[in-house]
Amino acid sequence: MTPQELRNQKLGARVVKALQKRFFEAWYFDETAGAVDKAVSLIPKTDSVSWGGSLTIDGLGIKERLAQEGYTLLDRDKAKSPEERNEIMHQALLCGTFLCSSNAISEDGQLVNIDGFGNRVAAMIYGPRQVIVIAGMNKIARTLEEAASRARNVAAPLNTQRFPNAKPPCQETGSCADCLSADSICSFIVRTRICKPAGRIKVILVGKDLGL
Repeated sequence: MTPQELRNQKLGARVVKALQKRFFEAWYFDETAGAVDKAVSLIPKTDSVSWGGSLTIDGLGIKERLAQEGYTLLDRDKAKSPEERNEIMHQALLCGTFLCSSNAISEDGQLVNIDGFGNRVAAMIYGPRQVIVIAGMNKIARTLEEAASRARNVAAPLNTQRFPNAKPPCQETGSCADCLSADSICSFIVRTRICKPAGRIKVILVGKDLGL
């Protein structure tokens, strides 16, 4: 086991305990396979499942596995029109299980997330019966302040590169300008400091770099 893997195990275990103190359910896995198995085991077959835009979730293959296992999926990317896409996004706010990652997680167990339209953070706050957050150890920040900085100064400028037609300043410069651009993806900045009701949000940490 490499020094990085050993460090991730030790830090991951500590962050899991911090999350549990804040009433999240939380686990740590060295590999993505175990994380995906755990996530699927938490989802009742009767649940409808949806997700926020997430390179982590896209890269894990969990959506394909759920489809193969016969889950009902609310997939906005399969919409045939902008109106249908918008309707699916609204339906996702009342799904059984919502999948997403987090832009940052502080070592004391707080989640920090930034959204352009707010659908992902809205689902995290209220609506779906449960939320499953899967995050690589690259998302862990030492303090709440560093988590907020990571979300704003690392995750947001990286994520805006996924949308070539958007033109906020960070799309050009690669760094946050605290802009008021209509194309800003920093419309909503949400700190989740306690999970309420207890256990509704489940956090699965993975000892790898996942997502942005």
